[in-house]
Amino acid sequence: MTTVNPTASPPLATDIKPQDWPRILMPYSKPDNRRAGLEFTITLIPFLALWALAAWATSVSYWLTLLISIPAAAFLTRLFIFQHDCGHRACFESRTINDFLGRLLGVITLTPYAMWQRNHAVHHAISGDLGRRRDSDIRTLTVVEYQALSPVSRLLYRLYRNPFTLFVFGPFWVFFIRYRLPIDARTATRRDWFSTMGSNLALVALILGLGWVIGIDTVLMVHAPIVFLTASFGVWLFYVQHQFEKTIWEDSEKWNLQAAALYGSSHYRLPAPLRWFSGNIGIHHVHHLSSRVPFYRLPEVLRDHPQLDETSSIGLRESLSCAWLALWDEQRKRLVRFNDIPA
Repeated sequence: MTTVNPTASPPLATDIKPQDWPRILMPYSKPDNRRAGLEFTITLIPFLALWALAAWATSVSYWLTLLISIPAAAFLTRLFIFQHDCGHRACFESRTINDFLGRLLGVITLTPYAMWQRNHAVHHAISGDLGRRRDSDIRTLTVVEYQALSPVSRLLYRLYRNPFTLFVFGPFWVFFIRYRLPIDARTATRRDWFSTMGSNLALVALILGLGWVIGIDTVLMVHAPIVFLTASFGVWLFYVQHQFEKTIWEDSEKWNLQAAALYGSSHYRLPAPLRWFSGNIGIHHVHHLSSRVPFYRLPEVLRDHPQLDETSSIGLRESLSCAWLALWDEQRKRLVRFNDIPA
């Protein structure tokens, strides 16, 4: 199995070095207000229509409500991508509009905008750096670290890396409970606290306001499954974007930001409908090279620079096996499963 060494010549169709890509991608980082407004409109209106339909369906059959929750969650996923790009100041030209829209969307996605924005910026700054791993990302141990654990700690880590924990329990815990306080309350800034508490208050007000019209129980029965499905899909996307076999991790002294972005972030090849609903976030290596490129312009980058189309590429079927990767093997320079290491 071949691995990528960021210090060697990059396996691209040109001799472009990883550190040159941010400059090359700079022309794509200009937002288009008309395009952003259109993309937002054709996402928000269907979401609101499906939400209302799901609320009406509670009077017919809750199973019908849950069925409608699936496409509604797909549109909410795309709305989360708008919030994500607003956090990077990449959706609209105006910083004020980006922040205003991001805060509004943070209420319905249960993700406090400013708190998440700061935490996500840190993720971009340290992704792939073994010396600066955080538990607020997907916790990943090296093989040596895992082997040094006690039997009980090994069991706990195995339970944590189990797909049910990562993609079912984990999304519920993070979005419904953990985000009700700053991600790390010990180091949270005043802005983090204002963001989190303000988002919580706005969420309560929204629930009470809608509840006055259609009933609080109906609001919760409709929105909870939509957010849960969105969270599960979102966590899966975030996972596959960095937890694939040929990703790269390096010790801090060898780590390079651009190499980590190019080879440590995947190009997740999704079918066209899923690519649309996920806001092209599968073109994640380009996003990490230049986070100011709006999601609706990412396909332009691949069109104009086809060498990026094959870099760090992973298909939908191939991605399913990523769920069982759990440890970074520093010797083989790849992520491995528990069964791949000696007992």
